[in-house]
Amino acid sequence: ISVNPYENHPSLTQIEADVLWEYAKMNQHIKDTCSLNETPDETMLKWIRILERKIGVVLTLASVWGVVNEQ
Repeated sequence: ISVNPYENHPSLTQIEADVLWEYAKMNQHIKDTCSLNETPDETMLKWIRILERKIGVVLTLASVWGVVNEQ
């Protein structure tokens, strides 16, 4: 996929569309990498765990920011 399917979506801001597009590309990259191996690559699993923690922090901060902006 080379075109952002989230671009110009009426329910999304440009930043939200860009973030979703980056997640979609990353997801496809992980699927492609994992499908090359029959057994999970330990290095890839460690990288994914680190990424999950970082995404959790980002989502938490985004939620807090949303609450602060609403007040």
